Amino acid sequence: MAPKGGAGAVEGNESRRRKLMARGKIQKRGDPKHQQLGAGDSSSPADTSNDPIVTRAKATEEGDEDRAASDDELPMHGEISVIGMRREMEDAVRVAVGFVTLRDGRGYDFYGVYDGHGGSRVADFCRERLHLLLAEELERENGGGGGRDGEFPWEKVMAECFKKTDSEVGLLGNELASMGPQLLWPWLVPRWSLSANCGDSRAVISRNGVPVALSEDHKPNRPDELARIQAAGGRVIEWDGYRVLGVLATSRSIGDRYLKPYVIPDPEMRVSPRTDADEFLILGSDGLWDVMTNEYACRVVRKCLKGKMKSKWAEVPVENRSAEAAAVLTEMAMALGSQDNITVVVVELNSKKFGR
Repeated sequence: MAPKGGAGAVEGNESRRRKLMARGKIQKRGDPKHQQLGAGDSSSPADTSNDPIVTRAKATEEGDEDRAASDDELPMHGEISVIGMRREMEDAVRVAVGFVTLRDGRGYDFYGVYDGHGGSRVADFCRERLHLLLAEELERENGGGGGRDGEFPWEKVMAECFKKTDSEVGLLGNELASMGPQLLWPWLVPRWSLSANCGDSRAVISRNGVPVALSEDHKPNRPDELARIQAAGGRVIEWDGYRVLGVLATSRSIGDRYLKPYVIPDPEMRVSPRTDADEFLILGSDGLWDVMTNEYACRVVRKCLKGKMKSKWAEVPVENRSAEAAAVLTEMAMALGSQDNITVVVVELNSKKFGR
């Protein structure tokens, strides 16, 4: 769906944004009110990795100080996750810079968006667990003789990782096994941009001004997904949109035991060579993409990275244009009528493209 507004729509929507904040619709993950509404377990400690805006230009996480000292340039990135017009917060996000270092001596960067449904607890579980499983699988393959990123059996690694996660969710109990998140995992290695998708979140990379999708939404009415569901004996029913058995509006996810074998946890993998033409990467949950095209989102991010567009949210660090871009996309999605939680991650891949 193409947007029905633009920067002007956001400018004229400041009063609406303030009303939403007053009603508790824009919340930091970790706020007491957010934990009451969406965290499922209000006793969970606050986690700074889930603040709406997290800046890690040169900062790293999970003990990656060595990489910060040795690398000339780490990707500037910003992330935001807001409750939007929903009553509960079911999105989660994880950024792990240098989450694993393999035999080639380079640190790999992980960016994950988890769009939960039926509750937030499985999405939160996946946020804490999946990148660790991925690191284990990569290290196992690396120890078996791999070494350079192009030689890795990426699809095998991802399929095994998603399979293990789905099995672990199944052990959490019937209540949680009936919930599920859609998952989107892009990560950056020295020569490749990789994306594993299971659901309807989306990753888009801008390459010389052209948006290139790194994932394809798993919608039940997508022809190949519809054929797979019907071959398994299931049905897709149009009920406030196309839904598996009239229930779930995505055809792949982790968990959702009661919808198997129609809803599956198998990821689709895309591998794209890194080039000097790569400008930035956008990750978003469907709360963004339901109201915005890939082309429009890339135009907005490009303006932000050039310093030509600013967010109105005071929490945005002015020195990080990636965080600025993530916030502006979120503001615009709300102004354009998004009815869902909204999670956005923007990763700047080539600062020279933007005069820095």
